[in-house]
Amino acid sequence: MAKSPTSTTKVMSGAQIRQTFLEFYAARGHAIKPSASLVPEDPTVLLTIAGMLPFKPIFLGQRQADVPRATTSQKCIRTNDIENVGRTARHHTFFEMLGNFSFGDYFKEQAIAWAWELSTDVFKLPAHRLVVSVFREDDEAFAIWRDQIGIPPHRILRMDEADNFWTSGPTGPCGPCSEIYYDFHPELGDDLIDLEDDSRFIEFYNLVFMQYNRDAAGHLTLLQSQNIDTGLGLERMAQILQKVPNNYETDLIFPIIETAAGLAGLSYHKADEPTKVSLKVIGDHGRAVMHMIADGITAANVGRGYVLRRLIRRVVRHGRLIGIEGAFISQVAETAIQLAETPFPNTREREAVIKAELDREEARFLETLERGEKLLAEILKRETQDQDGQISGTDAFVLYDTYGFPLELTQEIAEEHGLTVDAAGFEAAMEEQRQRSKDAHETIDLTVQGSLDALGQHIHSTKFLGYSTASSTSRVEAILVQGMAVEQAEAGQEVQIVLDQTPFYAESGGQIGDRGYFSGESVLVRVQDVKKDSDFFVHMGRIDRGTLAVGDSVTAQIDRACRRRAQANHTATHLLQAALKKLVDPDISQAGSLVAFDRLRFDFNCPRSLTAEEVQQVEEQVNVWIAEGHAADVTVMPLEAAKAKGAIAMFGEKYSAEVRVIDFPGVSMELCGGTHVNNTAEIGLFKIISETGVAAGIRRIEAVAGPAVLEYLNVREAVVRDLSDRFKAKPEELPERITTLQNDLKTAQKELDALKSELAVLKSEQLLACAEAAGSHQVLVAELEGVSADALKSAAERLLQKLGSGAVVLGSVPESEKVSLVAAFSPEVVAQKLQAGKFIGEIAKLCGGGGGGRPNLAQAGGRDALKLPEALATAKQQLLASLK
Repeated sequence: MAKSPTSTTKVMSGAQIRQTFLEFYAARGHAIKPSASLVPEDPTVLLTIAGMLPFKPIFLGQRQADVPRATTSQKCIRTNDIENVGRTARHHTFFEMLGNFSFGDYFKEQAIAWAWELSTDVFKLPAHRLVVSVFREDDEAFAIWRDQIGIPPHRILRMDEADNFWTSGPTGPCGPCSEIYYDFHPELGDDLIDLEDDSRFIEFYNLVFMQYNRDAAGHLTLLQSQNIDTGLGLERMAQILQKVPNNYETDLIFPIIETAAGLAGLSYHKADEPTKVSLKVIGDHGRAVMHMIADGITAANVGRGYVLRRLIRRVVRHGRLIGIEGAFISQVAETAIQLAETPFPNTREREAVIKAELDREEARFLETLERGEKLLAEILKRETQDQDGQISGTDAFVLYDTYGFPLELTQEIAEEHGLTVDAAGFEAAMEEQRQRSKDAHETIDLTVQGSLDALGQHIHSTKFLGYSTASSTSRVEAILVQGMAVEQAEAGQEVQIVLDQTPFYAESGGQIGDRGYFSGESVLVRVQDVKKDSDFFVHMGRIDRGTLAVGDSVTAQIDRACRRRAQANHTATHLLQAALKKLVDPDISQAGSLVAFDRLRFDFNCPRSLTAEEVQQVEEQVNVWIAEGHAADVTVMPLEAAKAKGAIAMFGEKYSAEVRVIDFPGVSMELCGGTHVNNTAEIGLFKIISETGVAAGIRRIEAVAGPAVLEYLNVREAVVRDLSDRFKAKPEELPERITTLQNDLKTAQKELDALKSELAVLKSEQLLACAEAAGSHQVLVAELEGVSADALKSAAERLLQKLGSGAVVLGSVPESEKVSLVAAFSPEVVAQKLQAGKFIGEIAKLCGGGGGGRPNLAQAGGRDALKLPEALATAKQQLLASLK
């Protein structure tokens, strides 16, 4: 038997537990693999939620394993139980899952033996404190635990499928689980063991025996290659070994809590329970947001960016709840980085980016948080007094849209006060703006993916030939029609095709898939796009003629012109990033990209907009490098060697042990699997079209390169020629001519507005006869058709002068469905505690709007023009009643 790492009676730190686990399995033939990014390769999930997720393609048969055994400490994020964070002993958003994996190598007997050895011999957990569970029908696992490990049968519990049977979906690989639990109170005896009792038991090690394949009918058949997938929760093992009451008080999280407590002038151990909850939330979320940004995620209102923004804002709010004033989250992040930088070096490498993103998000939220909290306090008070028990969807939307409160944050605060939130009403108010649960990626249809999951057990991954050839003779491995696998397809059908080998580049790294065609003796297939699912290249197109069957041999030919355009745009993107780093900020990093046939788009982290001069300089630098004719040096080398040479790695990309390096010596060197020109001179020209902001701290440059530049310039030239003809001016004279016309238009508009105001006043004077007496005052309420808001205001002021002591309310519909209202009150009316601002604001609500202003003069607006007559009638009635 392999030798175990040296154990010690001293309390183990979280770092020691992690290293001990990895070394234990490395000594038993497992390759130590680095943690994958929190941005997963699997398009069906938003974030990496489990330790096995990076190996899912191997378990599904879509990818060959490069080693028979592996072990990892995988970063994970889950937010489905976010409301429990800080309130229970073991719920987290961020956690580390230690795992050992076998890909068709060892199975149950060895997995169980090693798990027990690690738990009892290395981590020194007393055997009498351990209880195991098995799937109710897994007699094999039960016998191994009982006969080989020696666990008494009454401490081996059989559990149902919901607890102890793992599946990858309705069909596909699956298998029973066995879990190891730690017993905090063995003195309670073995008579009534209840593994659901969290106060007594904690599950810390889960062993998944992937031994079956489930078909569409639900039948289970044994897999030819049986796999092992395990997970040991690092935080849970730390709680057990460090003998603390919860995961938060382990050395993995508690230093962050102490940092937050110090900023608030508190002692965690002396704090009341609500304060401890807030400190735990900060400790947990502080780790989560630090790692998310380190892995390239930026705050946004959609997808994983929304998850990040929500967590950051929860940290800020809980900081305020415990008395932290002003910005503080970067200080919390520094402690989190110190804890993580050894196992996850990218956290320190990305320190500046992490803190800049957190500072920006915190500042944005703090700008509106205080006002939002005041509004929410008013809403809570109102709803509590009204005993309605629910915050309206409209109020929740205002808190979200105006003050940056995520719906879940409003729901959390409402729950603290015994209220609920009308989520359906919120959804309706959000309309097209609300997309936060959607993944930012475009992925192939999930029905296609499901079919590929099943096919992955029978076909090999696609071999890519496109770096060296534009065509190949290939075999049709699979055909899908409307997401379902078929044996053949005919002319007119839309199809998804998998070949054994292909010259077609599949969409990846921002570059779109190739176009082209497949041809055979009697068949022609037009390929419009290619996407990659694990190691399968899915060619999407339409059969123009003939019949295509699985097993057919075809000639696969890419569209060379489209490929050349993509190559030019992709290389230009590399040159663009190099120019930005050189001329604007060396810390600039890619946040997203698109490499299409007709254009390129590059998103990058930058806290400010570029000046016009910087944009011009960047464009000129790229064109200089193009003209200099730098030859590409494309090599494949180990990942660490590439990073050591200074190659730039892109966030969101998954790299294997061997990587492809695209080097234009002295200019740019990046890890990239895309297609590129052989020499920068092949690009021809580069032109920046626009530089804009797309999110907080994220800028976007859109540009064209190669033949697309000429097309772009031709369109611009045609526009200039047309304008020259219209204005009878030379191209260089157009700016001055347009400026003159704009000035003339402004002058004419001012004259027109003045005439409209005079006309409105003249029209309004005819209304004086409609004024009604209310005690010693005059009240005039009327509608003036088609009058602007400014003209309406002038008319109201003029009428009040004519009336003397009184009140004037005028309404108009200057634009379709848009209502303008104005109220003018004399000093005598104001003295009777009537204020124009408050009065007209309430009237405007009847038209679906609002507004306000000074006590003597105020304006408001609305969106429902049909309600204007009713609103004016109400105004008149209220004024007459109030002034009698």
